[in-house]
Amino acid sequence: MASLAKKPLLETLREPKFRLFFMILPFIILVFLLSYLPMRGWLFAFYNYRPGLPLGSDRFVGFENFRMILADQYAVNDIIRVMKNTLGMYLIGLVTSPLAVIFAIFLNEIHVIRYRKTVQTLTTIPNFISWVLVYSIAFAMFSVDDGFVNRLLMSLGITTEGINFLASGEHIWIKMWAWGTWKGLGWGAIVYIAALSSIDQELYEAARVDGAGRFRCMWHITVPGLLPTYFVLLIMSIANMVNSGMEQYYVFKNPMNLSTIEVLDLYVYNQGIVGINYSYSIAIGILKSLISIVLLFLANRGSKFIREESIF
Repeated sequence: MASLAKKPLLETLREPKFRLFFMILPFIILVFLLSYLPMRGWLFAFYNYRPGLPLGSDRFVGFENFRMILADQYAVNDIIRVMKNTLGMYLIGLVTSPLAVIFAIFLNEIHVIRYRKTVQTLTTIPNFISWVLVYSIAFAMFSVDDGFVNRLLMSLGITTEGINFLASGEHIWIKMWAWGTWKGLGWGAIVYIAALSSIDQELYEAARVDGAGRFRCMWHITVPGLLPTYFVLLIMSIANMVNSGMEQYYVFKNPMNLSTIEVLDLYVYNQGIVGINYSYSIAIGILKSLISIVLLFLANRGSKFIREESIF
């Protein structure tokens, strides 16, 4: 122990454990700046904040903004509505989450490397397109006056006038799921494609020797090999169910579909930025974060129960 204490500082910092720490240090700093430092803004939830004035000059209201969430009937109805939208869209995504696994499996079965890489690239690129550009594509396809779909329907004599697909609130959850799937399917399959490389190839060779065909190998080897990865990602997504984001819903919203497309994150934005009710929106954001923490611990318990392993 004495010899370790006499080591020069630079020599000590060159040890493997310190080198690994310095490798992740920039990411720790980034997480602190972007995730933990903004939590100082939670103080605004306990004041009647007015923009342009120092926080100390605003009236301290304590838990009044939190009480309004449960005491005001209009606020309660709004929270119930947006939670219904949030959980409804999440459940649709949850039920269809095996699509990424299925896509990864079939993509892996393409033996022509050039064709497989082309398909993977074309399905991954939409993930890097902003939702504003996605809406531009949707507008070009489904616009009432000049949309490709409406022009096709009218030219075929199926309709006599354009259908307002984008403004309608009917089946909006399915529409949002469809756009989200188109944008994220290829990216979501990358994790499973990486997991496929960890499956022992000798299992496939032994199965083929025993007379198993391609679909038998997929069902009895590939699918069981991907299930641990799938369940880990599924359990982690449960903790994130209330954080559905707002970019997609913000660009697709309009007065006709707002009541059915407004999720919790978009509701916080509308209350704080549009409605200039900053303190109330921050209080909702705090409760949303607390709910996410509770769901994270429940997901961890579920992981211990199902897989006998925790996720953190």
